[in-house]
Amino acid sequence: MSAPETVGPETLGEATGTRRFRARRDAILAAAADAINEQSAKGMTFADVARRVGLNTTSVTYYFKRKEDLAAAAFEHTLARLDAMLDAALEAPTPQARVARYLNINMERLARIGRGEEKAFAILSDLRAMEEPLKSRLLTGWRNIFRKARSIWGAGRNRAETDLFGARAHVLLENTFWLPAWIDRYELDEYPRVEARLMEVFRHGIAAPGQPWEPQLLDLVHQEPEPGREAFLLAATRLINELGYRGASVQRIASELNVTKGSFYHHLDAKDELVVACYQRSFDIIVETQRLAESRAGNQWERLESAITTLLDYQFSERGPLLRTTALSGLPPEAQTTMIDRSNRIARRFAGMLSDGIAEGSIRPIDPLVASQALMALQNAAFDMRKWASTMPRPKAVAFYASTLMFGLFDDRLLSA
Repeated sequence: MSAPETVGPETLGEATGTRRFRARRDAILAAAADAINEQSAKGMTFADVARRVGLNTTSVTYYFKRKEDLAAAAFEHTLARLDAMLDAALEAPTPQARVARYLNINMERLARIGRGEEKAFAILSDLRAMEEPLKSRLLTGWRNIFRKARSIWGAGRNRAETDLFGARAHVLLENTFWLPAWIDRYELDEYPRVEARLMEVFRHGIAAPGQPWEPQLLDLVHQEPEPGREAFLLAATRLINELGYRGASVQRIASELNVTKGSFYHHLDAKDELVVACYQRSFDIIVETQRLAESRAGNQWERLESAITTLLDYQFSERGPLLRTTALSGLPPEAQTTMIDRSNRIARRFAGMLSDGIAEGSIRPIDPLVASQALMALQNAAFDMRKWASTMPRPKAVAFYASTLMFGLFDDRLLSA
């Protein structure tokens, strides 16, 4: 047997230096992720990141020359983590087992974050606001994540299956992205129960056995009281959804409407006020839909399917969209809290409909609080599926997308409808 290879002091020094470099770089990326999640990628600064890791700004620029490079590296880290998580999930033998595994990986990660053993990774809401060529590279990475998530259900045998699997992948991903917004209402030792309850919704859906898909589109009419304000807020909502809070500048919103910046300040005093107004408009529309659904005849399942159908139809139509919750990171903490509180009240209203439906037997016996948050993620994320929805008749797009939670992620009844 030959003697073991010895490692000289220079090699040891190089290895130690490499480990130190990687550790410092990882710490900077973790700090950047925190800053992005709190302030958006555009709002992140080198000075803030440096402060979070106990460095000076010059030290951070040694690792990343530009702020955009640091944001891109944080997003690429997120994409790499998602890719690895999906790879682990895809090792399971069936679609149900893969979804359960992917959810479990996410819940265990959140538990580690809750215990302080791991840092959160950067949310991906600002990808479209990045500069080229970084933007194209990151969006290519995101499309690969989406395709991998869609492969959980296998290769679609026809266009309808591929469309349905795409809706399922989107709803699964968005629900796991939405988890950090509400999971902190539970103690860490409750996470396994929450995971089981959410998986129950994924597995079997919300409708009780035998309930048909026959939604009634509600007559939703929303108009801002001030003339011109509706079009203004709608244009702002679309741009903020596409480009993020900081990517949608006042000048860009004004240009979209072919008006001057002065016209902007006629409607609102500041950009934060604009985002709050867009949220209020969006929340008002959801509440109006809930009220209309509650006032119609029928059981709670029929009311719920009509509410969700109306919201998705609105999201996919020229009247939409509603503002994505991803814009929250650009708002001051006090405004964020106010908007999250309103969102939670809306979720509780859905939970009330679910509870009443469980009591009457039209809704499956599920955890209404968990299911209501899944419904919030479903309707909120529909904006990102507008292009997907435009490739088919809207009722079909609404039915496919809604079925992911109404009947579960593994129910194929609508394929033969």
